[in-house]
Amino acid sequence: MNTDRHHHYMLKALQLAERGRYSVSPNPMVGCVIVKNDCIVGEGFHLLAGSDHAEIIALKAAGESASGATVYVTLEPCPHQGATPPCTDALIAAKVKKVIIACQDPHTKVAGKGIAVLIAAGIEVIVGVNEEAARALNARFFHFITQRMPFVIAKWAMSLDGLTQTHVKDSRIISSPASHLDAHHLRHEVDAILVGANTARLDNPQLTTRLPNVKRQPLRIVLTMQSRLRPNLHLFQTPEEARTLVVTTPGNEPYYRALQLKGVEILSGPLDAAGKIDLIQFLKILGKRGISSLLIEGGRMTQESFFAEHLVNKVQVYVAPVIIASLSQKKPLINFSATQMGADVCFTGNIEGSHYV
Repeated sequence: MNTDRHHHYMLKALQLAERGRYSVSPNPMVGCVIVKNDCIVGEGFHLLAGSDHAEIIALKAAGESASGATVYVTLEPCPHQGATPPCTDALIAAKVKKVIIACQDPHTKVAGKGIAVLIAAGIEVIVGVNEEAARALNARFFHFITQRMPFVIAKWAMSLDGLTQTHVKDSRIISSPASHLDAHHLRHEVDAILVGANTARLDNPQLTTRLPNVKRQPLRIVLTMQSRLRPNLHLFQTPEEARTLVVTTPGNEPYYRALQLKGVEILSGPLDAAGKIDLIQFLKILGKRGISSLLIEGGRMTQESFFAEHLVNKVQVYVAPVIIASLSQKKPLINFSATQMGADVCFTGNIEGSHYV
């Protein structure tokens, strides 16, 4: 089979893997396609940690047709017993002829061992087909496994003249309904959401995913030094919706005993040499808890502290085509366009209601 066909079937496997985006954490997204005589005879994707891996689902679908077939899988098959049996054993037992792998698994229990087991069993193995796309798909997993800390995403919305929700107090002034919906999808795919004390106090957010049929809510985290948080904040009134963690400095615990009775967890420290919360150690604590991705929603000072420590891995910025010269004069743009110019993006548009040719 030629290289183009390999890429074709691996692309299908990557598309399948995407279907686990909102449920599979802290495991990676994995898709698998089994091909025989240039026809797909089985396919599958990993949906939940502890459930069948993509290869097992695809093998079950293929049945006896798996014998002599070629398997396309987006991540190296596991050779060890975990919550589920080794995928390599299942592939060998099914008598597959060839296994095409997009990229190696960096986990120390895998990391080339799965490939070695398959080769030792006489199965032809090819690694690196659509590798870049596979690595991008599981960037959070790769970071978490290698660094033992969550992949950090900073998100904010802003107008063209640089005003953010911090300035306008109400993100609806800036963001469109489509942006809000997209932000809720982002919340749905991360393990935890973090805000600073000022954002918690002034914006009073719920930090939940308000999408239909959501079964998994992210952990809500508030980072605070000396600020005392009101017990009537939305974060503390909805324990049935999602868990909440307050990270504060030692000595503040007595202020939050009432919150603990409501099911809120209080974590003291850890502190750095300046007496502030040590963000690196804090992220390592989250990593030990299996938190593989963290979304920072504000405020500005909290996000800046993570940027200052070089802890942000990705940003997601919603830029609205409006100028907010003052809060009473929101100026939407029409005939709006965005053009990439080198590393820059040029935004152009006409002020709605102005005279232009």
